[in-house]
Amino acid sequence: MAFSSPVDGFRLAYDRAGAGPPVVLLHGWPGDRTDFRRVVPLLTAGADVVVPDLRGFGESDKHDRPPAGAYSAAAQARSVAALIAELGLRRPVLAGYDIGSRIVQAVAIDFPERTRAIVVAPPLPGAGDRVFAPQAQREFWYQAFHQLDLATELIDGRPDAVRAYLRYFWTHWSGPAFTPAEPDLDHLVSWYGPPGAFTASIRWYRAGAGTVARSAGERAPAPGDRIATPATVLWPQHDPLFPAAWSDRVAEFFAAADLRRVGGVGHFVPLEAPEAFAAAVLERCRTGSGQP
Repeated sequence: MAFSSPVDGFRLAYDRAGAGPPVVLLHGWPGDRTDFRRVVPLLTAGADVVVPDLRGFGESDKHDRPPAGAYSAAAQARSVAALIAELGLRRPVLAGYDIGSRIVQAVAIDFPERTRAIVVAPPLPGAGDRVFAPQAQREFWYQAFHQLDLATELIDGRPDAVRAYLRYFWTHWSGPAFTPAEPDLDHLVSWYGPPGAFTASIRWYRAGAGTVARSAGERAPAPGDRIATPATVLWPQHDPLFPAAWSDRVAEFFAAADLRRVGGVGHFVPLEAPEAFAAAVLERCRTGSGQP
């Protein structure tokens, strides 16, 4: 593990392994860089793989600052882009899921010259007002809860509460064949359990970066303003947050996206389908176009 130079006062902790074309992997919530523990071994024979903890997560810096300026997608993207430059990575493939997907997309928009191609699983743009339907709101309740001081009062600094809360998401959002292992939950609690750590992790939502907040004002861009970076979109079959029907608008936001269904799995694609995730990354490493 190493640390990046600070950006806006935030250092990112990261692991690096392998040799070949550069790859940067961005984790989700509630997770950390170990979300890719099953993907990294599949990549290192053919890629130089960098896996950071995002701002406010894991071993990276956590600062009590106004979330909109410090923890938004744009702020997180600044740290990722600076890490790419600091390590001398020449236009890496960026890959992520959950909040990592949003940050990958932000890097592709704000720093297109630093990205060869992207591989992302939901969230993706295009949900629109469907996110406000009753069934969707039954799933996205936590994003409103994270805005409340009550979330901190009930959960932060209480390892037992952290464990119960994170277990809910890791079991409810996953597919039918996936069960989080107790040692993996132990690891998450070790990072989310100390005082201040849980609150740091939900500053992403307090920055207005969650799907509900973004969807409220979402508009499809003009064709010339779509994300131009070549993209592979991996859409899981059993994600309760992002049903497969919501993949219908991908082409309205990406200029060149290869949409692929991933059967049998839920929201945690890197852990539930590591082979599919790694294969998509390696294809992009070879060509940038997704063609073998």
